[in-house]
Amino acid sequence: MAIRHQLIHHPPSALWAVLEQPDEYGKWVVGTQESHPLKGRWPDVGSSIGYTLRLGPKEYQGHTVVRRLERPRVLELEAYSGLLGTARIAFDIRPWGDETLVLLTEHPLRGLGGTLHNVALDAALQIRHRAMLGRLAREVDAQADGHRAG
Repeated sequence: MAIRHQLIHHPPSALWAVLEQPDEYGKWVVGTQESHPLKGRWPDVGSSIGYTLRLGPKEYQGHTVVRRLERPRVLELEAYSGLLGTARIAFDIRPWGDETLVLLTEHPLRGLGGTLHNVALDAALQIRHRAMLGRLAREVDAQADGHRAG
């Protein structure tokens, strides 16, 4: 299981403002080129977003479903990636003074990814999560700072 954390220099409400935008996941989720709503009102439980995932020259279509939502602390997703199976992705969101501490946990849940899960995969996820959480923090900064300027 890969666990990574990121300190975001804004309150949890600023992070949620980004997480609640299904069209914006493509900006900060590593490998995702675009995202769009599929079903329901994101991020209500059972709602989903679709996305295009690019691995080298290949493109794949996937989708992610909200499995658990306990505002303002928890968002858990199940990402469906075709032959690779699914993964559980959990955001543990904690107020940290005037800032927010995000703990991101991901592990293969079903399919080939779950069967082949090993330490090397966890190491690759750590690298991916470092980049993804950095992008998420920058997106929160950009949107929160944009709202202040406006």
